[in-house]
Formats: sequence, structure tokens, C-alpha cells
Amino acid sequence: MKKAGLFLSTFRMKIAFVFIVAMLCAGALSDYLIYRYSLNSQFAQFRDNLRIIAQTAALTIDAEMLAQIKLNKEAVNSSEYKKISGQINAIKNANPPIRRIYIMSRAVRPGRLCYIVDSEPVSREPGNNGLASYPGDEYNPSNFPEMMRAFNGPTADKKIGEDRWGKLVSGYAPIRDKKGTAAAILGVDLMAGDVYLAQEEIQGRATLVLLFGVIFSLFLGTLVSRSITKPIEELVKGTENIAKDNLQYRVKISGDDELSLLADSFNRMAESLHSSRVKLNNYFYNAIKSLIRILEAKDSYTCGHSERVAEYAVQIAARMGFPLEKIELLRDAAYLHDIGKLAVAENILNKTGRLTDEEWKKIREHPVIGEEILKPIQLTEEVLAIIRGHHERFDGSGYPDKLSGTGIHIFAAVVSVADAYDAMTSARAYRPAMSREAAMAELVKGSGQQFDPKVVDAFLQVLKEDESDRKGARFF
Repeated sequence: MKKAGLFLSTFRMKIAFVFIVAMLCAGALSDYLIYRYSLNSQFAQFRDNLRIIAQTAALTIDAEMLAQIKLNKEAVNSSEYKKISGQINAIKNANPPIRRIYIMSRAVRPGRLCYIVDSEPVSREPGNNGLASYPGDEYNPSNFPEMMRAFNGPTADKKIGEDRWGKLVSGYAPIRDKKGTAAAILGVDLMAGDVYLAQEEIQGRATLVLLFGVIFSLFLGTLVSRSITKPIEELVKGTENIAKDNLQYRVKISGDDELSLLADSFNRMAESLHSSRVKLNNYFYNAIKSLIRILEAKDSYTCGHSERVAEYAVQIAARMGFPLEKIELLRDAAYLHDIGKLAVAENILNKTGRLTDEEWKKIREHPVIGEEILKPIQLTEEVLAIIRGHHERFDGSGYPDKLSGTGIHIFAAVVSVADAYDAMTSARAYRPAMSREAAMAELVKGSGQQFDPKVVDAFLQVLKEDESDRKGARFF
């Protein structure tokens, strides 16, 4: 049961299973009906021929002469017996498929018959094995119901029998006297080997057809189930992408059926969600920008800091070859990187002297606070990782999670470099601004320790190109 459950664990397998079973049932039923019809038709024709042979032979027998034969062994020597025996043997010899012809009448005991004339030699010749029947020998026809029905009219066995001579079918016909009464019946045993072989051939063909039907059903069932379930799988994939917040994913299903209409509805829904998300994000970022301006208004030295960090981060990411949609995400995250400082007291942010341990603890909480502020907005995990991790250090000595190396989100590492550079080149309450060259030297010094070396290299290239462009502009 467990294996069957695994086999039918997917919708495709269920569809294929139902379709294949339905086709097999239909094919097997059709094959069986054709097989039975062929057998019945052939056998019915054989029985018709056998009834005609039996009736024709019965018409040659004189019922009055037959009545003169005594029902004892000595009767085989009578002229009547010899004449009738000669007649039926002549019929038998003229028709090689006939194995035996015999004549019977009702016995004294109800439901029994007794032989009158038998075409088999009555002498005990070698190989005869005493199978000849003498006049008066009783016979039980219970296994051959058509024999008793023969008193009412010609009939034949409804199935092929078998004895030591092979496959045979018997036909029977009444022998009537002048009054039309059935005085006896004549039986003809006809060899049915050809019929049996024909039935075997039909059965073999039916089995072969069924086998091809199974193979065809498996192939067609798999093909049909794939065509049915592929659009459903595409819809499932689309649903999974939407669940993962990929609102730009679109389902591709062609056609005019219900599934294609469902795909169109799905895509319109995704488009609507994406549009709503864009509007919501724009509204959110506008609101956050206002908060950032409020934050920077607390400290005139940091005015424009977030915008500059965002711009530096974009330049670094572009230099490192990130795709445009990722760069846009980085821009937004970089702009929000210090949002957690809203919870830090103004006197700590603007303090000119050395910060106490408690004040440093408050400052170092701002990445976590920023993440907590933004979590309810349902931003992506990537944005939250950038906000939380922009003060982690490459050597693992940063905060809040002591991440290191590739454990730090690459965009958090980008914001870290951009943030440090802008902080160094901006005047603060506690120190003057560094020169461009001094800040670059500090970045090189911190590469591999505080900063990701790849990010530092990319930013230095950006700064050098910018310096070159500025010199070129002054030259012209």
C-alpha cells in the first residue's frame, strides 16, 4: 500500500493511472467481446454444419428396419444391423472428419440411452480396446444434455469435447417413423481439431492485441497526463514564486481552454499585486525618506549622508556586475541603512567627546532596531539582511551578529564600505573630514579585516575613474 501511495503521490501519476486503467478496461472489454464474437460466430457455423450432417444422415435411416434390430449382442449379425451399419459407415467414409456415427434409443431407465447401431467395428480388434458398443448397451448422457434434446430436433454440443482421438464435437438428429415420432437419435462425432486450432489462433491474436493495447495505453496515458498536468505544474510553480514574493513571475500557458484562462487570471492577479506592491513601496519609501531627513536634521554634519551612501553603493554594485533589479534593491536598502538611529538619543549622536560604553552599546543597537522598524512593512529578507548587517566586519569582529567573510550578505558589505567612506570624507562634530586620498588609504588598510576585499577593489576603481573624469573635465 505504501508503494502504491508513492506511485500515486503526484497529480500527473493519478491522471495517468486513471486514464491508463480506463483505456485498459475499455480495450480489454472490446478485445474480449471481439474474441468471444469471433469464437461464437465460428463455432456457431461449425454447429450448424454438424446439425445438417446429422439430420441428413438420419434421413437415410429406415426407422421400421431399425425397430427390427434386437437389443442384444447377437443382433450385430442380423441383416438389418448390417444394412444400417453399412449405411452409416458409408457416410463416415465419405466424410473423413467424422470419427464415429451411432444410433441410440431411449433406455428402460429414465434419463438413459441405449445403443442400437455403432459405426465402430464390433470385433475386438487390436487397438479397439473394447470401445465398440453393442445393441442394448446402456449409456449415461448426463454430460451431454444436447443428446436428449435431439429427440425434439437436430442439435449439437455447445462446446468442444476431448477424448483419446483428440478434439471433437457431436451433432444429433432424430430418426422419425412414418407417424413422425422420434424412434431414435443419430449421433455424429466430428473431429474439431481445426476449429480448436482456429480458436487458439484467435485467442493468441486477442492476447497480442491486448498486449499492444497495454503498451499503447501506457504511452498515450503518459502523454495525455503530461499535457493535462504540465499547465497545472506551471500554475503551481507560479504560486510558489508568488509565495516567495516574486511578483514579477508570469505563467506561460497557451490555448483557449479553462487552464489558459486560469493562467491569464493568475497573471493579472500577479500584475495587480506587483503594481500594488510598487505603489506601497513608493509610499513607504517616501515616508521613510521623510524620517531619514528628520534623523539627519538632528545632526547637520550627517545631512545627505544616506543619499550619498546609496549612490556610492549603486556605483560599487554596478562595477561588480550585479543586475539592475538587484542594484535598485540595494539603493533602497542603503538609503535606509541608518533608520535605526531614530531610536538613539540626539545627545549621543551629536556628542563631541568620547562615547561611554553604555553610549556605544546604544549606538550598536541601531542595525537591529532598524531591522525591527522595517519588519512590519514586510520588506524582503534581503533588504532586512542589509540593514542588520551593514556594520559587520570581514574578520568577524563587527556587530550585531559577529558574521565574517562570505557569511555577510554581499550588499551589506557594499553598504559597509560606502558608509565608511562617506563617514571619513564628511566632517563630524568630533573630527574634521578626511581627504579623498586618506579615505582611500583607510579602505585599503581595512581590506580583508573590516571590509570585503572585492568590494574595496570595486570601489577604488570607481573612485579612480571618477577622479580621472574630474581631471579631464578641468582640463577641458
